Amino acid sequence: MVYCEASLPVAGGLEPDGLKVPSNPNHSMILYSSLVKQNRATLPQKFSSMSSLTEKDRPIVQLLLNAGTCPRCILRFCSVGSQMLYRHPYKDLMKVLKEFLKNNPEKEDTVCFDVVDPPCKKVRLEHPEEGPEDLNHNGALPQIPQVNDENTAVENSAVKVCNVCLGILQEFCEADFVKKVCQKVNSADYQFTSFVFSVSLPPQLSVRERAAWLVLKQEMRNLGLSLSKDDIVQLKEAYKWIIHPQLSEELGVPADGKSLFEVSVVFAHSETDEECHFLATACPDCFKPAKNKQSVFTRMAVIKALEKIKEEDFLKHFPCPPSSPKNLCVALEIQCNNGAVFVAGRYNKYSRNLPQTPWIIDGERKLESSVEELISEHLITEFRADSFNFSSSGREDVDVRTLGNGRPFAIELVNPRRIHFTAEEMKRLQQTINTSSDKIQVRDLQLVTREAIGRMKEGEEEKTKTYSALIWTDKAIQKEDIAFLDDIKELKLDQKTPLRVLHRRPLAVRCRIIHTMRSEYIDEHHFRLHLKTQAGTYIKEFVHGDFGRTKPNIGSLLNRTADILELDVESVDVDWPPTLDN
Repeated sequence: MVYCEASLPVAGGLEPDGLKVPSNPNHSMILYSSLVKQNRATLPQKFSSMSSLTEKDRPIVQLLLNAGTCPRCILRFCSVGSQMLYRHPYKDLMKVLKEFLKNNPEKEDTVCFDVVDPPCKKVRLEHPEEGPEDLNHNGALPQIPQVNDENTAVENSAVKVCNVCLGILQEFCEADFVKKVCQKVNSADYQFTSFVFSVSLPPQLSVRERAAWLVLKQEMRNLGLSLSKDDIVQLKEAYKWIIHPQLSEELGVPADGKSLFEVSVVFAHSETDEECHFLATACPDCFKPAKNKQSVFTRMAVIKALEKIKEEDFLKHFPCPPSSPKNLCVALEIQCNNGAVFVAGRYNKYSRNLPQTPWIIDGERKLESSVEELISEHLITEFRADSFNFSSSGREDVDVRTLGNGRPFAIELVNPRRIHFTAEEMKRLQQTINTSSDKIQVRDLQLVTREAIGRMKEGEEEKTKTYSALIWTDKAIQKEDIAFLDDIKELKLDQKTPLRVLHRRPLAVRCRIIHTMRSEYIDEHHFRLHLKTQAGTYIKEFVHGDFGRTKPNIGSLLNRTADILELDVESVDVDWPPTLDN
């Protein structure tokens, strides 16, 4: 036997376990059990959560049980906010509700939920106000059996599939389903230290819940009481209260709403799929085709329509309370997904025949590899990710080398199975990349956050880059012919979108700055020019002029035709990612 120490009235406050209870003075007080000290040696060393249903809850319990609603959904409609109560075995909850209906309302009785032992103390119930004995909404809703009609209410409560949750709070709260989910998680072989659980419910559940609520609202109104939609505990919330501790125990890690590892279940119920369709006629504006959506009847669209439709229109098109289905929901998908991991570093490119990203024109690949592929293929393998997204601080042409301390890059690894790497492991991974090809090298390879990647793009056009260009001229030059270039500072350019990139970039005139230049004479037709420029400057076009689309240019400054033979990026002045001791 477990003794109830005291009754604790709770309305809009926190239960002792910190759970929010809906603010509704018409609903139950919460009772918590304690062990009496003198009997502690003989009683089970266990505290059990209890809750009392008051006489004001009787019409809700009676109506819903008679309609074929499961006990956990009944608790939701009674605004029971204790997580522990929903975790009690299904049969025990059903038994308690049946006993509640059998109790004589004239007695000072209350129902206490406790699967260990019924409490010995009773708490006085407030008697409800006198009200109509039946629920009739425009003559369309069924009569509710009286409290003393025990056999009807109790016998009809033995339903197979709940008419509101379609079995979500029945079959899918049991240990067998939890084990099935955990087997799926374990077989996927992810690294994780916590998890977040998400559920996708059939949209018709919102319709069925609305139908049940409309019946209850009318019944409560007849009794001089009220039941707001906001008083009802959300189905997803109740389901997670039940499933979280079971998953946590089975997986050996805590549930955490901020976890990057997600376990998701998608439920479906084909038998009732068409129950939302009447809403499209009543509220057509709520159901518009969208890309990547197989059906217009999404959960959000249905909820929006339910907010707009008038109650009388709803009652004309949908049975209230909803009828019981023949079949349970099915778990259509059980999926796992890890949040993206981000790896950053700097790369050097030594080849003049290697694009930064795959070079594909009209579906045809022009070159066999690229910088991003040479780096990413090793990361994909080690992190066991589904895919990747590559980004960098600018890009070089296929025939341009990147020297010096390299170009900053970041790679997003999508849905990685492995997420934990030590600094030493990252160093070995860097070495693997560097020994796999002589076309590239990486340095400072490290794990970073999504937020840190923003630093690579911050003020990108205000950053500076240093280049080395090998230039040819058609007319012979002497050293003194190019010496004046060294004295030019902060040269402003107007660059119209180059012809070579016009197919993928919008036509515009961009103002760019050449901060400094330094020339090295080679022979009568060749010299090397070192430039420090604003990021985003088209260097090739600055040399040859691009048919006058870049002004001024080296050709116009030297008053002769000039062209570029080789171009190297010598530095990208972005102080990111942090330099490591490699």
